[in-house]
Amino acid sequence: MEEQLTVGRVAELAGVTVRTLHHYDEIGLLQPSARTGGGYRAYAASDVERLREVLAYRRLGFGLREIAALVDDPATDAVAHLRRLRGLLVDQRDRAAAMVTAIDRELEARARGIRTTPEEQLRMLYDVIGAAYPATRRTEPRIAARIWAALGDARTVLNVGAGTGSYEPPDRDVTAVEPSAVMRAQRPPDAAPCVAAAAGNLPFADQSFDAAMAVSTVHHWPDAVAGLREMRRVARRVVVFTYDADSAGWLQRFWLTRDYLPEFAGLLDGRPALSELAGAIGARTVPVPVPWDCADGFFEAYWRRPEAYLEEPVRRAVSVWTRVGPAAERRAVDALHDDLASGRWAARNRDLATLDAADMGLRLLIA
Repeated sequence: MEEQLTVGRVAELAGVTVRTLHHYDEIGLLQPSARTGGGYRAYAASDVERLREVLAYRRLGFGLREIAALVDDPATDAVAHLRRLRGLLVDQRDRAAAMVTAIDRELEARARGIRTTPEEQLRMLYDVIGAAYPATRRTEPRIAARIWAALGDARTVLNVGAGTGSYEPPDRDVTAVEPSAVMRAQRPPDAAPCVAAAAGNLPFADQSFDAAMAVSTVHHWPDAVAGLREMRRVARRVVVFTYDADSAGWLQRFWLTRDYLPEFAGLLDGRPALSELAGAIGARTVPVPVPWDCADGFFEAYWRRPEAYLEEPVRRAVSVWTRVGPAAERRAVDALHDDLASGRWAARNRDLATLDAADMGLRLLIA
């Protein structure tokens, strides 16, 4: 007879909790197909094989919905899953190696008393967080539609701080600029050509492009105003996706910064206000609501899905968590975990449950 394993034994062997297996059962991700002699559910060999795939994808940072789609794909057998997982793990290993190299360079420079420039620090930040981007950072179609509409009839587009290529319009002639080698290495093979450069010194002649765009990157630039003026110099139109932190009560707008991570305010010390950024290039500002099921895992994306912030891969793909430091991160995560378990979070934020989108302070600058 085929060996059958109890839920307790499977949990022990897999290194997960029984509660996790029960949750997978409840949501239909992994339902035991066998029964013990006493009538209790048990795991057959095929169930264990599926669990192996689920946990492997999970540890690579995939969400449960994405995993369900992957493991339920009728065109993918066990061998194909193993090959896919191997490729993902090799990519992860290579990105980790790049991160180690970047950190080693920083340590060597500090040991020799060499202070890194702001541009080098920026590259270092993205080398550290960039490896987590493929798991949770991707184009959100509803936000992309607003950005692409703002580009107007531009045919040639420069994407500054392009990262891994999210939000690049597929129907235009795009050139990307990205200072981080880790980010550049993760761009898809069919992505736009990418130049290793920074926003403050774009290697292009005046008015080289119909439009220049920058998405969720301006807050990382050593001199945001200078970078925006460079974009204005090389393009006839400028579109920037960023956030507004200078309006009254902005810290209270998002429950995560209000109740759990007040350190976020300190990250903005010395940064130019949105009005200053807009004034530097003569831009108007347009609000961009965040849909409740936003596909792009930026900092504010999970405003109606608070459990996501408990997940390590989600936090690692957002620079805020790296910048506030591990002590603040752990305190915030622990407090949020407790409030979710007790129902306090739901009680405080009950008004969010019926919203399909929310104004989280994200804005388009259009010049």
